[in-house]
Amino acid sequence: MSAVGRLEAGGLLRQLQGGAKLSLPHSRPMPSIGVRCHELRIIDVARTWRVIYRLDTDAVIIADVFPKTTQQTPVRIIADCKRRLKLYDQVTRED
Repeated sequence: MSAVGRLEAGGLLRQLQGGAKLSLPHSRPMPSIGVRCHELRIIDVARTWRVIYRLDTDAVIIADVFPKTTQQTPVRIIADCKRRLKLYDQVTRED
């Protein structure tokens, strides 16, 4: 991701941390991954990137960042995000 893309992603993530509710064209819900899961759309210089995240009450959890290469989110990425978020929930519940 270029510096321009990183700045855009950082700005959008900062808005989310501040409590903003983003919608299209910047973000869309991803119910196939889970409740409160969304996809940020980052249009970069050479390609488009996706940031899969979940909005928790106290944090924005990043599950994956990947370049967009297909119309639909690949099944492997959806499965990886579900697994990572499940692991995150297990680890944070132990505290």
